[in-house]
Amino acid sequence: MHPADFYTGIVVDAYARLKSTSFDPDRYAAFVVAYGEPALELGCGDGEPMLSLLAQGLDVEGVDSSRDMLDRFASVAAAAGLAVTLHHQRVEHLRLDRGFRSIYLAGPTFNLLADDDTALSALTAIRAHLTEDGRALIPLWIPEPTPPEHLQVARETFDDDGALLRYLPVAETYDREGRTRVTRVRYERVTAHATEVVEREWTLHWHTQDGFNDLCEQAELRVESIQDDDGQPADDQADYVIATVRR
Repeated sequence: MHPADFYTGIVVDAYARLKSTSFDPDRYAAFVVAYGEPALELGCGDGEPMLSLLAQGLDVEGVDSSRDMLDRFASVAAAAGLAVTLHHQRVEHLRLDRGFRSIYLAGPTFNLLADDDTALSALTAIRAHLTEDGRALIPLWIPEPTPPEHLQVARETFDDDGALLRYLPVAETYDREGRTRVTRVRYERVTAHATEVVEREWTLHWHTQDGFNDLCEQAELRVESIQDDDGQPADDQADYVIATVRR
């Protein structure tokens, strides 16, 4: 399975209820307000944080590789009375018919691009869709290995129909030199009549600050700033930073 096709079927149902992190919408709203509209969220998933930006009246469109995620997003937006424009495309193959003053990825979304070539193609696509005065915000995260005591430990919840949803990290390969972490995970949906099981490989690929700068140079982008989570200039060894780039 291609990494872009990870979020399908029961994975989408489980993700919405069992995800371990949430994105602070204020950071992304402030970015859009600072650099202007229209804006574009890459890897928008099922709507977090973009729904909050739409509720604030900001002109934001979304892109995701998962049709199932986008269907959930559209359903939630409709229930909230929010008009939404969504595009079913992979970031590295992005081809839209307008430019954007603000483009952002939320949280560790850039890590879902599974190798340097894919990341470079994504950066090249970002450049093609930025206006001359536009900016892109790209968080960069260097994950640690999953602690061994967290493997084979399930997280569980129930869906709207009362079915048990279960997420279980089974095993993991951590390649520091290759900057890749691959976690084999199992999703289950259990009802009184049947158990549906899906196993996937969840791949995270990361970039050092120097490596990211090199990719941006190849994509003809300029790194304007790299800051820590508090908005201060980031240390070279920080494991989570936020890059702002421009044409």
